[in-house]
Amino acid sequence: MSELPLSVLDVAPVAVNGSNGEALRNTTELARRVEALGYGRFWVAEHHNMPAIASSSPAVLLAHLAAATSTIRVGSGGVMLPNHAPLVVAEQFGTLEALHPGRIDLGVGRAPGTDQYTALALRRTMEGLSAEHFPEELQDLIAYFEGDARILASPGKGDKPDVWLLGSSGYSAQLAGALGLPFAFAHHFSAQNTLPALALYRTNFRPSRWLAEPYAMVAVSAIAAPTDEEAEFLSEPSALSFLRLRSGRPEPLATPEEAAAYPYSEREREFVLQRREGQALGSPDTVRKQLIELLEATRADEFMLTCMVYDLEARARSFELIRAEVAPALRKVDGWARG
Repeated sequence: MSELPLSVLDVAPVAVNGSNGEALRNTTELARRVEALGYGRFWVAEHHNMPAIASSSPAVLLAHLAAATSTIRVGSGGVMLPNHAPLVVAEQFGTLEALHPGRIDLGVGRAPGTDQYTALALRRTMEGLSAEHFPEELQDLIAYFEGDARILASPGKGDKPDVWLLGSSGYSAQLAGALGLPFAFAHHFSAQNTLPALALYRTNFRPSRWLAEPYAMVAVSAIAAPTDEEAEFLSEPSALSFLRLRSGRPEPLATPEEAAAYPYSEREREFVLQRREGQALGSPDTVRKQLIELLEATRADEFMLTCMVYDLEARARSFELIRAEVAPALRKVDGWARG
């Protein structure tokens, strides 16, 4: 048995009293801190038209993060391929890999990561926005890195980052398995689909020139604090932000005090409680039990932790507590991917 690798997913949360610049500086500082703690990867997610999130341009942000760190892998969690021409993504991430060889991950998703109006503004055409085009565009993207395309991607050819497929349902799980790619599942917002998707991935996995055995990473929301009560308090802004987003009224991240005082309706409270399913939230003892249970259920090869809280220090402390008091108990059974 070996210790489970742990990584970090961040969205550069924008606080109600802050700015985009402050959010991006906080993300940079967090990347430095989790690198020092021994986390393996630091990914940022592409979202658009969301005032609570400043990570709308992953390639630009990753260039800055890679330059501000020295050993941790940095990557996209993910680049949403329907928003971009594959050649553009190949050149952007080929450039990153050329600048920081061996440290770049390209996580690719098939959803636009935003509403349809914004997706249309990004793509400028409805063509390519449906799921049916995604496998072809993914193959085109890989071909640019492999040098198998008619057009030369430079940088790109010969500067291939590690390519991951992201998903929150069975569609991407099956495709990742068929192509022999590592798979990252969004358990943090699709907990009910986690086990079926992982089963599909492993069942459909075919060895490739990139991967001999299936490799599944599970992204999970994890907030650790000295007590369960404080962790609950810190989680309130994220829950309110998600509610507002789904209600069509997105706003910057509220303070914990503002979020705790929000007058939830019975239906809204039920929605927030449902979203809590599968999260790891509480003191180190509580989070340890929750993550061990999730590990036993998923047989994940890696956990990617996301911690959307208002204050940078509280966010960093959560990762410190998990690294020191939770990580040693998370043990992966070597070779269990096909078990």
